[in-house]
Amino acid sequence: MRHHSKGRAFGRPTNQRRALMRSLASSLIAHERISTTEAKAKELRPFVERLITYGKRDTVASRRLASSRLGGDDAAVKKLFSVIAPRYTERAGGYTRIVKRTKTASDGRKTAYIAFV
Repeated sequence: MRHHSKGRAFGRPTNQRRALMRSLASSLIAHERISTTEAKAKELRPFVERLITYGKRDTVASRRLASSRLGGDDAAVKKLFSVIAPRYTERAGGYTRIVKRTKTASDGRKTAYIAFV
């Protein structure tokens, strides 16, 4: 049974999985659209949407939470709070879009774009 087994493991230990999500989120914030595997995009979506919700509040506490979730990437935090989050002040959620690509990776993995709406 899968009790308390939320999320994908990606065949990695916890610290590597956390580092993967941090780097994908930082890349998404920096470039506003990235191409990755479909599974990673689906895992990244709630991670990034929570960060945008922190950005909409724009308090010292939410900046510290976002900074800790992004591993101290100050440039990403600054862009999140000054550029990205203000776009979605009137939106109640659903800040990202996943577009599946027909092209697969060389080893057969399904690829997708994840971008801000």
